Amino acid sequence: MSKVFIAYKSDITEGQAKGFDPLNQGRDSLFIVHKNGEYYGYKDICPHYGDTTLPWKKDKYLDSKSDQIVCAAHGALFEIRTGICTQGPCKNQALTNIELDIRQHNEIWVDITTIKEF
Repeated sequence: MSKVFIAYKSDITEGQAKGFDPLNQGRDSLFIVHKNGEYYGYKDICPHYGDTTLPWKKDKYLDSKSDQIVCAAHGALFEIRTGICTQGPCKNQALTNIELDIRQHNEIWVDITTIKEF
């Protein structure tokens, strides 16, 4: 298992989501949401289509109230805590969860092998 540093917790403010490109592919492959003091990581792909990313522009993963994750292409809505689609063409399907490793000094790391599986 090989882990890579993604960000500090302070890089993602409460009620915000932020995309990351840990493999340096020129596009975000995962995003992290900070909601109610918790951090949730997901693959940046809508389950409706296997290659459609979620945001309409960089880091725009959440609805206007920062209550749900939104797929800009399909209008699907996902619960932040579970990644389950509650509305849209992929209802009851879920985003792919990325396990986050929160370390001392508030560092967020992820397993690089998990990311490469995308």
